[in-house]
Amino acid sequence: MNGRVQRMSFQQFMELTTTLLPLLLVMAVDSTRTVAASSSNQQCGNSLQQTLKLTRFVQKESVLLIKTYKAAQGEMSELFCKVSVNDVPDPNISGLEPSERIASIYTHLQAFMAHFKRVYEQQTDLQLPSSPLLGELTAVSSRSRDLAALMNGFYQSLFPNLPMPEPAGGPTMLPPPQNVFQQKVYGCAVLRTYKEFLSNVARELRTLKGKVCRRRMETNTFLLRMT
Repeated sequence: MNGRVQRMSFQQFMELTTTLLPLLLVMAVDSTRTVAASSSNQQCGNSLQQTLKLTRFVQKESVLLIKTYKAAQGEMSELFCKVSVNDVPDPNISGLEPSERIASIYTHLQAFMAHFKRVYEQQTDLQLPSSPLLGELTAVSSRSRDLAALMNGFYQSLFPNLPMPEPAGGPTMLPPPQNVFQQKVYGCAVLRTYKEFLSNVARELRTLKGKVCRRRMETNTFLLRMT
């Protein structure tokens, strides 16, 4: 009798194990997929946070740079910085899709770096070699290149199969030769517009953090479940 009960109990145990094993395997695989998707989302968030942190830092530097620039231009510096100029990049970010807006930020950074180079060349002729302005211009230009590199890397990580588009208007157009007054006006316009652009970038990155990274996690989770 006991042997029969033991055989029945063992048989029931094996049947239960056979029933539960596939379910346990599915749960284990699903858990692994969820962790993988969560890790991908965290990487996206970390990359974006690093880019946002540098953006804010360069933005603060740009505020100080404008003050240094005005101090280096003499008594009429406030007048120089009130004149409107058309030959500078638009501070607004364009595009409807996240890929287009990230690409817009990157191409804007490239354009501003070309203008920074022109401003530096002009101010080299107008300032003493020891001028703090030249050092600050160099520092902001360097960090802007770093920011462009981060933005490009962020774009490639999100859209690996979508090449970074070329600027819609072609290569950056710089202003024609200018007199001293025009150079001082132009330099301040570039710096003011760049500061405004960085504010827009910081705002855009905060928006993208809630959109792109969450969407990427949902997409990765869906794809993993399909495999």
